[in-house]
Amino acid sequence: MVDHLLGIEGLSKNEINRYLDAAHSFVEVSERDIKKVPTLRGKTIVNIFFEPSTRTLASFDIAGKRLSADTINVSAGSSSVKKGETLLDTVRTLESMNPDILVIRHSESGAAHFVARHLHRASVVNAGDGAHEHPTQALLDLLTLRQHFAKSKRSIEGLRIGFVGDVRHSRVARSNIWAHLALGNEVRLVGPPTLVPFEMSAVFGGGSVHVVHNIVDGLRDLDVVVCLRMQLERQDQHFIPSLDEYSKEYCVSEKLLERYAPESVVLHPGPINRGTEISGEVADGPRSLIRQQVNNGVAVRMAVLYLLARSAQSHEEIIK
Repeated sequence: MVDHLLGIEGLSKNEINRYLDAAHSFVEVSERDIKKVPTLRGKTIVNIFFEPSTRTLASFDIAGKRLSADTINVSAGSSSVKKGETLLDTVRTLESMNPDILVIRHSESGAAHFVARHLHRASVVNAGDGAHEHPTQALLDLLTLRQHFAKSKRSIEGLRIGFVGDVRHSRVARSNIWAHLALGNEVRLVGPPTLVPFEMSAVFGGGSVHVVHNIVDGLRDLDVVVCLRMQLERQDQHFIPSLDEYSKEYCVSEKLLERYAPESVVLHPGPINRGTEISGEVADGPRSLIRQQVNNGVAVRMAVLYLLARSAQSHEEIIK
């Protein structure tokens, strides 16, 4: 049976920790002088991205190469989709070339699930589908938090997490929320009603997910603040009066954090709109884990590719 990683929803705590444990080992590989292991030698990975991407595409490409796999990057502009070919015909054509893993990003929610249902030999990794899920971003965020809280001998269970901004359209938030619920954490969704509708709590089963429209109440006593990117491409849809108005109400500043969540750390999936959803002082300050998130992206994607295509060898043998 072919394994896939299509989303975080439905994964158990043990399954999430399995990815994180594997990623922990691969962090060390990326710090070596020779950043390469023979784990996936002879395997082929196709990264097919129908949306623009810098860090995610580069991260998957580097991860595949560090595992010694052959990697091929295909963009929408260079694919036959531009000539009218359907998504299904494109991926079936690629599968006929016998890749082992197909990493797909697409603007339509559910695209990765659709592709996985129709492929029979290649594993599928969802690298972001519409406003649905971005599972590897959630895993790298969790790895970053695990590393940070381990310094004070805390686990990443029992935390208070706040997502500030455009939750409605954020696949990063969705995957993270499912992950934190699996770990038993309290989740707060903070933003204006147009971007954080009250009904969103019910989407995640209510319970530990709370919607807050006032940023002061939303930030109070949080352990982790996740600033979400304001999606500038959606501003013509009038979810907010203007970016200036939004930033006055919801930009996460050091002054706010120092007063209401003084012990918190800050994540941001990037790219950052400085002064809109996060101040430069916070993004570059001591509570920011943003650079560590990017660094961990390679290790997490190595772990995902490894676990989907692993051989019969033990993990310890493979990474030597």
